[in-house]
Amino acid sequence: MSQAHDILHRLHAVLRQRREQPSPNSYTCQLLAGGVERIGAKLREECQEVLQAASRHGTPQADPAHTVHEAADVMYHLLVLLVWAGVSWQQVEAELERRFGTSGLEEKAARASKPPQA
Repeated sequence: MSQAHDILHRLHAVLRQRREQPSPNSYTCQLLAGGVERIGAKLREECQEVLQAASRHGTPQADPAHTVHEAADVMYHLLVLLVWAGVSWQQVEAELERRFGTSGLEEKAARASKPPQA
């Protein structure tokens, strides 16, 4: 496992630990306590910030390091949401692996033809 790959697993493990052993001095614990509403608000905010940073690509204001910083914030908040929802990073990886090599258009069409699961 590469170090870059490993960091997501390590971070996910720390976030799960925060869920299981909450601390009032932990930002992660505060997010988890706020539920999907609070985590979702932060995730939307961070997604908007990464989009704003990336939209500067090719302009004099472009700063790839800023885009990287904001992308890391998105990943962190996404992992917090997954932990809150009881979803492991391995499950997400397995789904990505399942989709690998499949056209995104084909995958989307297959999902659209299936009824929503309850």
